[in-house]
Amino acid sequence: MSVANTSRHLQVLKEAGLVAATRDGTRVRYRLASPAVYRFWVALRSLAAERLPGVQGLVEAYLGSREGLEAISGDELLARLRSGEPLVVVDVRPAEEYQAAHVAGAVSIPLAELEQRLRELPREREVVAYCRGPYCAFAPEAARTLREHGYAARYLTDGLPEWAAAGNGVESDGVGSSTADR
Repeated sequence: MSVANTSRHLQVLKEAGLVAATRDGTRVRYRLASPAVYRFWVALRSLAAERLPGVQGLVEAYLGSREGLEAISGDELLARLRSGEPLVVVDVRPAEEYQAAHVAGAVSIPLAELEQRLRELPREREVVAYCRGPYCAFAPEAARTLREHGYAARYLTDGLPEWAAAGNGVESDGVGSSTADR
């Protein structure tokens, strides 16, 4: 989709009250207008996966095989973090997205930089990669790359939106709202 088409789609969503926009210099940054919009989107995504037979095939074709990779659920990751297990949580989204919000305590290593920055990750700790959500290919690809280089690595089945919606710890611009002590 072209930038012009994307911009027009975002304008229509804004007019419908589904997204909000803020100007940042020459850029316009869009975000979901409310938690209700997020819940609607998740319900629509789930309905499509359940009722439209072609959706799963498209997802598999787009994301590719996850064979040989280990996933971890948000609940399991939270439990392991609370228990003090020595994990490294890596946000593999672009740096701008990490700066806006990320899992509390996560480090930012965008997927495009991962191979060049492997030495920053301790080999003796399991690495959990996460990205934008279940239909994002970044985290599984990061887990695959890490495993190819000898790391114990898994990918989070959900992404930051699901993590935050569950009330788990999220930080933004160095200021956090951690719920890991609940």
